[in-house]
Amino acid sequence: MRTPACIPLFTLLLAACASPLPKHDPNMAWVELYTTPANSLLAERLDGKTLRDGRYFQVSPGKHELQVRFRYELAGGGGGGRMGMGDGGGTELTCLVDVVYDQFAAGQRYRLELRPQLQSALALLTDQNGTLVAKTDFQGQVNCLIF
Repeated sequence: MRTPACIPLFTLLLAACASPLPKHDPNMAWVELYTTPANSLLAERLDGKTLRDGRYFQVSPGKHELQVRFRYELAGGGGGGRMGMGDGGGTELTCLVDVVYDQFAAGQRYRLELRPQLQSALALLTDQNGTLVAKTDFQGQVNCLIF
């Protein structure tokens, strides 16, 4: 019996997801991502460049633009005749969210938390003391699509 060609690729992808996070560089700022377990959150771009590992950001001190992909299920479904809407299956909303912060500090840890917000998303960036340092303002920082 032959092994489908996609199995080795799938195994490689799973291994990458299960790999440990790299060691935190003390000359860089570390940004952990957080959302509730029912949702999906991945680092997408740093200063316009696509990231290889979507589990975190590690940035040099100073100003940076972080972009994340946030996916969550809409409550209800809402009808409307679209596939997945109102048919008992969940309707997913996928958002690309940009957060800009100009005072990342070397050796500091930050937390970028994403929350569902009325068919959009709210991003909150806090420092290691829990102080809010940046958030989305919904003016071009959040772009969502329903699937």
